Amino acid sequence: METSEDILNRQMDFHPQFINMGLDRIHRLLEALGRPQDKLPPVIHIAGTNGKGSTSATLKAIFEASGKQVHSFISPHLVHYHERIVLRGKPISESALIDILLECEAANAGQDITHFELTTAAAFLAYSKTPADVLLLEVGLGGRLDSTNVIDHPALSVITPVALDHQQFLGNDIATIAADKSGILKRGSPAVVGPQSDEGLEAIRIEAEKLGVEPAFYGQDWMAFEEHGRMVYQDTKGLLDLPLPSLIGRHQIANAGTAIAAVRALEGTLIEDPHYEEGLKTTTWPARFQRLTGGHLVDLAGNDAELWLDGGHNPHAAAALAEALATLEESSPRPLYLITAMMERKDAAGFLEAFFGLARHVATLAVPGEDSTYSAEDLAAIAVKSGLSARPLPDLETALTDIASREKAPRILICGSLYLAGHALRLNGESVGA
Repeated sequence: METSEDILNRQMDFHPQFINMGLDRIHRLLEALGRPQDKLPPVIHIAGTNGKGSTSATLKAIFEASGKQVHSFISPHLVHYHERIVLRGKPISESALIDILLECEAANAGQDITHFELTTAAAFLAYSKTPADVLLLEVGLGGRLDSTNVIDHPALSVITPVALDHQQFLGNDIATIAADKSGILKRGSPAVVGPQSDEGLEAIRIEAEKLGVEPAFYGQDWMAFEEHGRMVYQDTKGLLDLPLPSLIGRHQIANAGTAIAAVRALEGTLIEDPHYEEGLKTTTWPARFQRLTGGHLVDLAGNDAELWLDGGHNPHAAAALAEALATLEESSPRPLYLITAMMERKDAAGFLEAFFGLARHVATLAVPGEDSTYSAEDLAAIAVKSGLSARPLPDLETALTDIASREKAPRILICGSLYLAGHALRLNGESVGA
């Protein structure tokens, strides 16, 4: 009997290009499936370069704290494909995933379709068959032409911080990328916009004005900041005095604020202050400045080491990581070592430069199992040009063993790629849930 992995691998061959932006193919398939996108619970559609996942995870925790049933859609997954399609708070079962993949394959009838388009349609089919109170729908890439952008009337659109990433598909400047991500805005639907650069903010404003949409903007309509070890959220409806988010880093205060602003922008949502508090305390999001506290990799690093994991892979994410590490260094000093691997299309120099003056040494790897990866040697050369000490190594386990031989109690960050993060979690024996 075929497994979901067998089916997914076979369906990778239905379209020659891994990424081919456009909506015609998925619209055709959704019509053949009976338009499941029209049978979904209220949709919160989330786009942005960084912070989508953290914002979605915080939203999920807040809604669940209030007793609501939550569907969610993410990409990519870390360990198992099932993580992408969460039904009522749990990853889709193997049998249900097989059923929807085969149903979509039959409906597609051998026509041209990308892998992401087919699996997005499969997710919509699964959500349409299972009742819930809300669907948190993350954009895969960009916004305007992303396969998720087939929801005519979302309950809410959210745009998290926009930065340079995927330029070969979205454009070479932040204004162009922000305009593309603003393609999820819909006339008649409310919207929330997280912190943005000046050029990103202006591009989003222009797109919103074209549609007559008046988003709730960070810094204008709502604010979130740390004060006396607490998180303060404020908007036109009032002020909330809350615990700091469980997710670590100053950037997570803005992400949590975006989630709260989103909830408060929804009409008729019965969320009370204790639900926000419980949501912030219970939010989990693997591979986002996650401390690994046990397992095979922790054993290799040594009992006295700190081992951290983050999937951020662009300069904006690196800056947030570097700030979080600098804050950690102030309270608990340790020598910092990086283990990094990156895909070729990423700005490796921009990413690594953020750690100049922080990292004592960088161990560079190739992304395991990926063809379009920097070689460990090329990435080490880029790190050296960025002013960092670096050495190429064959794999993650060797890198950890090497650092353990150099330093008794280091702080180690595995970073640069979600694919590397997923590989690390698998090696460490972690199972990622919703």
